[in-house]
Amino acid sequence: MLLSDRDIKKAIESGWVKIKPKIDYQTQLGSCSVDLRLDNIFQVFAEERCPHIDLRRPGKKFMRKIVVRQGEAFIMKPGDFALASTMESVAMPDDLVGRIEGRSSLGRLGIIVHSTAAVCEPGSRGKIVMELGNLGKISVSLYPGMRICSLAFEKLSSPAEIPYYKKKGAKYLGQKEPLPSKIGEEVK
Repeated sequence: MLLSDRDIKKAIESGWVKIKPKIDYQTQLGSCSVDLRLDNIFQVFAEERCPHIDLRRPGKKFMRKIVVRQGEAFIMKPGDFALASTMESVAMPDDLVGRIEGRSSLGRLGIIVHSTAAVCEPGSRGKIVMELGNLGKISVSLYPGMRICSLAFEKLSSPAEIPYYKKKGAKYLGQKEPLPSKIGEEVK
């Protein structure tokens, strides 16, 4: 069951779902989701240092961090890919799953917000990382602080037996900024 606006508000106000900094209900609360805002730290591929990604050599630095200053934009050129995170940090309870969706206004410009990772697992904690891409033919300026995605909440049939914060090897727990892939830890 998807939570409605009134249930989302109750979940946040009761502390069942924790979102920091506090959201502005007037601009960020939709009928069945919460809009989250773009942070100012991005990870982009560093082709100049790494001609290809070898999953068996995870120590190789294949991404570089970009920090966008206040008032400036991150430019997504056609075909670009970047990891970005939300300004808000979210703590999901053990009996709720979050689903991230891109905003249709950005989709109409060719900007995708997630290519595969749309689920915020029960028990996840930290900023939500998005896989941004520009499928369009024109560069698009993205500004830190703008609403970038929507987070909807769905009730589980029962609390997760092993929520994300209890998972052995929860690689991305407590992220404060977008981290490059850690899939190399799994590939032997």
